[in-house]
Amino acid sequence: MPIAKVGDIDLYYEVHGKGEPLLLIMGYGSNSGHWFVILPRLAAHFQTIIFDNRGTGRSGKPEIPYTADMMVGDPIGLMDSLGIDSAHVFGTSMGGMIAQQIALEHPARVKKLVLGCTSCGGAHAVGSTPEARDFLFNPERAKWSDEERARSTVPWLWNQDFIDRHPEAVERYVKMTTQHATPMHGYMGQAHFILTHDTYDRLPDLKIPTLVLTGKRDRLIPCENSAILASRIPGAELVMFEKAGHGFISDTMEESSEKIISFLKR
Repeated sequence: MPIAKVGDIDLYYEVHGKGEPLLLIMGYGSNSGHWFVILPRLAAHFQTIIFDNRGTGRSGKPEIPYTADMMVGDPIGLMDSLGIDSAHVFGTSMGGMIAQQIALEHPARVKKLVLGCTSCGGAHAVGSTPEARDFLFNPERAKWSDEERARSTVPWLWNQDFIDRHPEAVERYVKMTTQHATPMHGYMGQAHFILTHDTYDRLPDLKIPTLVLTGKRDRLIPCENSAILASRIPGAELVMFEKAGHGFISDTMEESSEKIISFLKR
């Protein structure tokens, strides 16, 4: 099992494919296995590195609030351990927040930046609905089984058409989620990072080619947040998928992977 010692924790990671390095950063409470839909497509073109954020999967799960320095330091430390000076970086949801901060704090380490269904955070962000906030941060979820939490997440990620057409993807998601379940203190540690994330004022300083992607039907992080990011980052490209939700990389497998690969190879 590939483990990198980074700072105060062990990070689980995998490397797939060959070519220019591409670092993928997953979202809130999710583990590296949740890249399964798009990973083969990206690994056919890039040396694709996936890892479990602290608090999830097979990485360390300290019972403390996770700060920006920690969430940024983990992937940077992983790159160091793999001897990677710079890489393309693609972060989705919370992973997109981490990716923004990597690009701002360590611009020389990022070749191109892809931000998926994410936000600048802070007072300028467009907030989620009360229902979404309750789903994300409700402590009552601690009383649910791992499978109940996994299945309750599915309709927040994918549109019903994808769910109906790909029951095997739903079952694989549930298996990936329950096999390496995120403990509640992992969720709470990551929630601290999300709730303190705010890059709005610094985004105009980014000089890295950036692609911003989202689904117009995203109920967790409203699509307006991607428009804000694209308007603040000089030269950023914005793509909104009309019928997709928060899990746009699944809802729009072919189109979104083509957009990402084309942008990174351009």
